[in-house]
Amino acid sequence: MAAPRTRFVCQACGAATPKWAGRCPGCLEWHTLVEEAAPAPGRVAMAGARSLGTLGAAVPEAVTAVPPQAEPRLTTGVGELDRVLGGGVVPGSVVLVGGDPGIGKSTLMLQVAGHIAKRGAVLYVSGEEAPHQVAMRAERLGAADPRLLVLAETRLEDIAARIDETKPRALILDSVQTAYTSRIESAPGSVSQVREVAAALIGLAKARSIPTFLVGHVTKEGAIAGPRVLEHMVDTVLYFEGDRGHAYRVVRAVKNRFGATNEIGVFEMKAEGLAEVENPSALFLAERPEGATGSVVVASVSGTRPILVELQALVSPASYGTARRTAIGVDTGRLALLLAVLEKRAGLALAMDDVYVNVVGGIRLDEPAADLGVALAVASSQREVPVDAGTLVIGEVGLAGEVRAVQQVETRVAEAVKLGFTRFLVPAANAEKLRAPGVVGVRTLRDAIARALA
Repeated sequence: MAAPRTRFVCQACGAATPKWAGRCPGCLEWHTLVEEAAPAPGRVAMAGARSLGTLGAAVPEAVTAVPPQAEPRLTTGVGELDRVLGGGVVPGSVVLVGGDPGIGKSTLMLQVAGHIAKRGAVLYVSGEEAPHQVAMRAERLGAADPRLLVLAETRLEDIAARIDETKPRALILDSVQTAYTSRIESAPGSVSQVREVAAALIGLAKARSIPTFLVGHVTKEGAIAGPRVLEHMVDTVLYFEGDRGHAYRVVRAVKNRFGATNEIGVFEMKAEGLAEVENPSALFLAERPEGATGSVVVASVSGTRPILVELQALVSPASYGTARRTAIGVDTGRLALLLAVLEKRAGLALAMDDVYVNVVGGIRLDEPAADLGVALAVASSQREVPVDAGTLVIGEVGLAGEVRAVQQVETRVAEAVKLGFTRFLVPAANAEKLRAPGVVGVRTLRDAIARALA
């Protein structure tokens, strides 16, 4: 019986089936199976034999006998990006940059290319724009340089040939979903194509010590499109976050083999490109209203950097039978948990009120140290009593209404002191170790509300 000419491959996990189904049998996702041409058995065997032959040439050796090679990092010329990368990009490393459409990925990569081109050739491979379009953007961003080489190509074999010709100091591919290899008979952007292209470019980067940036599209859920293994293959994964309605953008490292994870860099989108924000705390608090209810300042630590942001809450009577709970910048499930604790442990009647919570500036708070700030902002709005403008709030809230200790509280308080804050509402366990004046330790949520809204 002849082998089937096509197969159906899941675009989420890469599982292949001979027949179409509404649900993937591997990851159980719906409507992810896409028809692709099945590879010839001989071709797969030859490719596997080549891979095994390459791996077989290496011999195991003791880790103590391997000489360490501390290669200097290549700075990108963008200080905030260098901070996220851990001081620059390591030669031979591969960085995957993901984000929503229009968030600024290509702008940042072109600015990086312009800075690195001042020290050597940079190959910017564009699969979405013509060379003259890239040149127009480079001129506007101030990144035009004779050593910045633009290549409008999507075929992997041709890209690899140009890499051998130009021997660039750095490589940027925008985007990895547009590239394809002729060895696989499937459309560009499919799971098999993305995986094969990424594997080949990673091999080139390691063999030639070329720092490589891969720009990746994201799905509607916010994850990088393509197989999940793509994030495991690369050395660093950066996510570009922010609301296109706001001027601020955040680059967050969720994986970094050569630096700290969860480090962030803050940028401001301007007509001439992305500008670095060296003091984001002062910027996010610059337009904070005075004496407004529902406004609380919290300190979030991302990597090694403490950032002060304003949390705003609005509590109003529900217009319909079911009260609404809306959160921007805070997990909705976490907000529901905190509202339940406020009702049960602090005695606030919120069942018939709409509750809206917003983190000013488009920043997203993922750590539990912002729990106490969210709860106090809701309580302040509900009781129409403002929190003192010079108060910083830090603490995690438990289901029993207790305020739990958080990490790096000294760093958070030190950043707040620089910006003129004089009162610090912190967990009692942390207050015992702090010697700064104005520290107020609280053990329960009810105690924190009494002290903040007195």
